[in-house]
Amino acid sequence: MATRGRRTTRTIRVTSDRGVFMISVAAELADMHPQTLRMYEARGLITPKRSPKGTRLYSQEDVDRLRRIQEMTAELGMNLAGVERVFELEDELARMARRMAAMEAEAERLREQMETEIERVRRSFRAEIVPYRPPGDALIPAKDLKTFRIPIDHRRRA
Repeated sequence: MATRGRRTTRTIRVTSDRGVFMISVAAELADMHPQTLRMYEARGLITPKRSPKGTRLYSQEDVDRLRRIQEMTAELGMNLAGVERVFELEDELARMARRMAAMEAEAERLREQMETEIERVRRSFRAEIVPYRPPGDALIPAKDLKTFRIPIDHRRRA
């Protein structure tokens, strides 16, 4: 009686930045000629991953970027220098957004630290402050507070 071999299945998660498409597949997905991809790579518009044997491997992000290049050149009439500049500006904008988020987080941390310190100082002052009551323990009506003066003895103490 023959036994059947067990088939093992392995699940592989593919992230959008992992190079999985060979140049012919990436070109087909982006609706362009493989030579065009090589030209874009030479211009620095796209940087595919490489297999251990040196084969170009394009990710889904690469394919999406190739589609954007096609859109900018074909539909918007931009030349490749313009496309390069758009990508440079997008990268700079992303860097600035990350920097701004870090600065906002730091400002929030400092604000919380400052509020904590202010509250600590307030508490320390509350313990030292004693309400003033004029001689005779008389209360001063609120309407008279503007004209009320605390008597101070200016004589020098020896």
